[in-house]
Amino acid sequence: MTPDAVGLLTPLLLHFGLVVGLYVLLTWTRLVVVKRGQAAKADFARADGDPPLSARMQRNLANQFEAPVFAWIGALVLILTEHVNTVDVAAGWIFLTGRLIHSWVQCSGDNVALRGQVFTINFAAVLWLMAHAALAVLGGP
Repeated sequence: MTPDAVGLLTPLLLHFGLVVGLYVLLTWTRLVVVKRGQAAKADFARADGDPPLSARMQRNLANQFEAPVFAWIGALVLILTEHVNTVDVAAGWIFLTGRLIHSWVQCSGDNVALRGQVFTINFAAVLWLMAHAALAVLGGP
């Protein structure tokens, strides 16, 4: 594997670490709300069953399987076609940084405007990776 491929894969693997951390945080938060009497274990069987404290965590975790999936797809296509370059590596790190900030903003408060602005950071990186992957598959540079 080329150094650029490793450089692109590293922030994606760290993104997986973020997802694992969010699962742990969600589990802990749900235990807290059940202990406080704000929810019953059975409430979590429904998508809308989380009280506000754990709902933020649940929604952020769900967000990790929406647009970010395309960063993974784009990166893997670039790695498999051996088209990874320095800009792709930078996009991978921008993606991770944006995901970390977005998670912090979403899990710590209700500032939807700021969350949208932060989302733009990592979405730009996702767009770059998918565009470059498309060019790689279609025979571009």
